[in-house]
Amino acid sequence: MNSIPPLDLTRQYETIRDRVNAAVLDILASGRYIGGSAVDRFEERFAEYIGVPEAVSCNSGTDALFLALRALDIGPGDRVITTSFSFIATSEVITAVGATPVFVDIDPETFNLDLDRVEAAVTPDTRAIVPVHLFGRPVDMTGLMAIARKHNLIVIEDCAQATGATWEGKKVGSFGDFGCFSFFPTKNLGACGDGGAVTTSDRALAEKIRVLKNHGQAGRYNSEVLGINSRLDAVQAAILNVKLDDLDGWNDRRRAIANRYGQMLEAVPGVIPPRDCAGGRSVWNQYTIRVEGGARGESRRDRLRADLQKRGVSTMVYYPLPLHLQGVHRDLGYRKGQLPISEQIGNQVLSLPMFPELSEEQQDRVVYSLKDCLESVAIG
Repeated sequence: MNSIPPLDLTRQYETIRDRVNAAVLDILASGRYIGGSAVDRFEERFAEYIGVPEAVSCNSGTDALFLALRALDIGPGDRVITTSFSFIATSEVITAVGATPVFVDIDPETFNLDLDRVEAAVTPDTRAIVPVHLFGRPVDMTGLMAIARKHNLIVIEDCAQATGATWEGKKVGSFGDFGCFSFFPTKNLGACGDGGAVTTSDRALAEKIRVLKNHGQAGRYNSEVLGINSRLDAVQAAILNVKLDDLDGWNDRRRAIANRYGQMLEAVPGVIPPRDCAGGRSVWNQYTIRVEGGARGESRRDRLRADLQKRGVSTMVYYPLPLHLQGVHRDLGYRKGQLPISEQIGNQVLSLPMFPELSEEQQDRVVYSLKDCLESVAIG
């Protein structure tokens, strides 16, 4: 019996093979591998898709966040509020520009920022908030933007896992000063390598990003500011142009899979399935359950994962160690127990197989195996 992977990029490629191959060969034949019409076209189409005037492509989602912070002159002496339950890129870029990340705890149902805690963390030195639309579920952007306006704060949305997600009918990446996207292959809109983009409604800020990502050059060989080299290559842009045509269909399929998982797991003891946010529409980059188990939640989750692997069902654990406890942020002085929800969730989360081509037969096997394994793993 074939194993079920957490995701399968080869199956997606099979559905678009001819279009991708033709697009890549066109770029190779053109001799224009950096910049050019494929990149320009993708930026225009992606801006239209998100619903903003400007999208600037770059090398990665990490660079997108870094460039956004740089363009808004965030640096030493500034405090930036963000979540502790995310990938390290979210916080490392804050430190990289010289600012101080301020971690707040999360909502246990959505895994996103707890907005009450966000407002409580605002101080006179706070310059910005970086909300993360985690696992494809949008943050309550109505509430967050109200806090930002009240305190005159910058908002940089980390949309790495949420391309196409909406809040109250509006796509993430169109609310804040900037939206930052990753096109890492595992994302809903994934390239065949690294890639990223910054979206904004401010054309002047978009131009600052363009200068910063190209060695700070206002003109050829004329660098006015300290920049970096962060370009989306033409081959990746061509692939993304093909995939953008299919993105909404893939996201709809993810929603159908998530809905079916939810129905099948609703009454399973010891499992808390995720739910879409009221007011929001997730794109389910991950389908992440909580495995209950109190103080022994980590060992129970890990035993369950090992048992599933023996049955040929592969799962993933994202962010078992929250950012505030990472060694790189040791100098900030956070202690274990300071953000208890993030720490608890890190011990309980388990991401089940999720990709648009996942069949009902495979999904049935995932859920059957999960239920069977849970019977042998007592709640601690």
